[in-house]
Amino acid sequence: MCGICGQYNFETQAPVLRQEVQDMTKTLTHRGPDDEGYYIEGPIGLGFRRLSIIDLAGGHQPMSDREESVWIVFNGEIYNYRELRKELQAFGHVFRSESDTEVILYGYKQWGDDVLNHLSGMFGLAIWDVRKRRLILARDPFGIKLVYYRIEKGRVFFGSEIRAVLAASRDRCAVDPDAMNLFLRYRFTPSPYTLYKGVKKLAPGTMLIFEGGSYRLSRWYGNRPTPFVPMKSDREAQEELLALYQKSVQRHLISDVPVGLLLSGGIDSGLLLALMNLFGKSWPAFTVGYGSQFADDELVDAAETARVLSSVHTPVTLTRSTFEKALPKIVACLEEPVATSSIVPMYFVCERARQDVKVALIGQGPDELFGGYRRHLGVRYGAVWGNLPKVARTVISSAIRALPRNEMLKRGLYSLDVPERMQRYQQVLSILPGQRIDGLFREGQIDQNTGDKILECWEGLEELMEETDELGGLQFLELRSTLPDELLMYADKLSMAHGLELRVPYLDKEIVQFVERLPAQFKVRGCSQKWLHRRVCQSYLPPSFLKRKKRGFAVNVVDEWFRAEKSNKMGEMLLDGESRMYQYLRREAVQELFEEHSSGRNDNHKILFSLVVLEEWLRVHSVSQ
Repeated sequence: MCGICGQYNFETQAPVLRQEVQDMTKTLTHRGPDDEGYYIEGPIGLGFRRLSIIDLAGGHQPMSDREESVWIVFNGEIYNYRELRKELQAFGHVFRSESDTEVILYGYKQWGDDVLNHLSGMFGLAIWDVRKRRLILARDPFGIKLVYYRIEKGRVFFGSEIRAVLAASRDRCAVDPDAMNLFLRYRFTPSPYTLYKGVKKLAPGTMLIFEGGSYRLSRWYGNRPTPFVPMKSDREAQEELLALYQKSVQRHLISDVPVGLLLSGGIDSGLLLALMNLFGKSWPAFTVGYGSQFADDELVDAAETARVLSSVHTPVTLTRSTFEKALPKIVACLEEPVATSSIVPMYFVCERARQDVKVALIGQGPDELFGGYRRHLGVRYGAVWGNLPKVARTVISSAIRALPRNEMLKRGLYSLDVPERMQRYQQVLSILPGQRIDGLFREGQIDQNTGDKILECWEGLEELMEETDELGGLQFLELRSTLPDELLMYADKLSMAHGLELRVPYLDKEIVQFVERLPAQFKVRGCSQKWLHRRVCQSYLPPSFLKRKKRGFAVNVVDEWFRAEKSNKMGEMLLDGESRMYQYLRREAVQELFEEHSSGRNDNHKILFSLVVLEEWLRVHSVSQ
C-alpha cells in the first residue's frame, strides 16, 4: 500500500518540473513513510511514497523493466501475483524482485492493457510506456483504491489523494454546487465527481489513457453476470462459496509484516477471524465502540467473538466529546465529505491497530453482496407490492406516509412505483426526495434535477446487468458505486492516515463474480437476509453469534445526540447563521429539517449529519466560492 502521483504534459510535451512532482509526493508521506522515489523524464513525472508490506528489501518504485521501456507506480496489492509470475516466467520474462509491482510491469509487456483483467487484487496505478509515449491510469474493479486527477491546459495531474493533485495546481479550486447536491442526496459523491470543480476520480473498473496529444476514458472491467445453467443447488452454492472464502482469506494474509483484523460484533468479521485461524493463530483483533450506555454497542459482542476464536483482542472506547472534537480532523483526512457516522470510529480503530500491525483485514462486502440492508428486503419483494390491488396500495401508502420518522420506508415505498430500472434504484439510494434536497439550495446555485446526474455516473452499467434480477441489479450498482465511493473511500483514507493497509477479502474478484451469478433466493430468502453467507457462517460460528442484532458501529448514537439537545457542537453548527454552508444553502430550510428531527416528526439524522460534515469540510479545506 502506497501513495502515487504524477504529471504528464500530454499536449505540449513540455518538461515537467521536478519540484512540482516532489511537492505532490510530499503530501502523501503519511501513506508511505518507508520510502520515496521519482521518475522524471521530459514531459512525464512520477512520484511515489511506499508503505512496505511485501518484499521489504526490493519493490522500490517507480519501477521499470530492464530496458527501461515501461515504468510504473502502483498503490495496492495483487493477491495472485505468484501465479502470474510463474505464467510470465514461462513466456521468458526475467524478474529482479519478489514484488507484485514487477508482475504488473511484465504483465503489461506481455498482455498490454489486458493485464488489468489478469489481476486479482486492489489497485490504483499509472503505467508509462516510453516507446509509445503513452500514460495509463487505472482503478481496480470495485474501487478499493483511488485515483484522482485534474486535466487543465493540456496537462494531467493525478494522485492517490486529492491533496497531491491540488499541490500541483496553480489555481485555487472552487466548490462544485452540483457535486454538493449529489453528496447531500446520497451521502457520498459518486465517481467521477468530487466537491472540487475540475478534480475528478476514476470510477471503479475504468482507465484513462493519454496518447498522441489527447486522452480517452473507458471501462476496462466489463464483466456481465449471467445466471448459472443449471443453477447451483443450495449445497453446491454453499460449498463453492466456502472454498472461495478460504482461498481469498489465505491470499489476503500474504505479508512480510504483522497482520490483524478490524473486528465488529457481527458475523462478517467473525467469519473472517474463523477463516484466518485456518492459516494461523492468536490474530490481533481491534474493536471500537461507545460503551455500554448505548444499547447497540459492539464491544461486548466483539470481545466474546475474540474469546471464542482465541484472538488477542483490543477494544477502543469513544465518547461524544471525542467524536465532536475529532470530526474536523477526520473530515480533513477524508478530503471528500462522507456522511456516515462510522467515519469516526473507523479513524480511531485504525489508529490503535497501527500500533501493533501494519496490515488489517476488514469485513466489508457481504451486506452489498448478499442483501444485508433493509432496503434489500424492499427490492427483493417489490413485485409483491405491484401485484396488490390499487385500492390496497393506496391505503397502505397513506398509512406509511402518515408515520412519524421511518424515512427509509417511505423512500422505499415511493421507489416501487418508478417504472424505469435505474431511476428506481436511484430512489432507493436517496436519503430524501430530490425536490427536498434541491430546496435546500439558494436560488441560482444549482440547475433543476441536479441530483439526477448520478444516472450519468452509472452510464454503461445497465447493459452489463441485463441478466440480473431486480435485487441483483441494485447490488451490481452498489458494488460499483455506493460501496467504493462511500465505505471503501473512507476506509482507504482513514487507514492510510495512520500508515495502515486495509484488505477486503470478501471483495475478491472470484467471490464477487460467483455471487453475482446467483439469483435473489440465495441472498434474501423469506425474511432471512444474507442467507447463503449465513449458511457458510454456520460452519464456523456458534448459533448465538448468528442471532445477534446488526449494529453497524452504533450509528444510532448520532441520531440520539441530535435529538437529545440543541446545545451541542453539531446542533449549534446547523443553527449558526454564519456557518459557511449558508453561502450555498438556505438557513431556514436547514433549520426546518433540524426542528422536524428534534420534535420526533421525522428521522432526519442522515441529512443533518451530512450537513454537519459538509460544514466541517468547508471549514477545513481551502476552496473558493
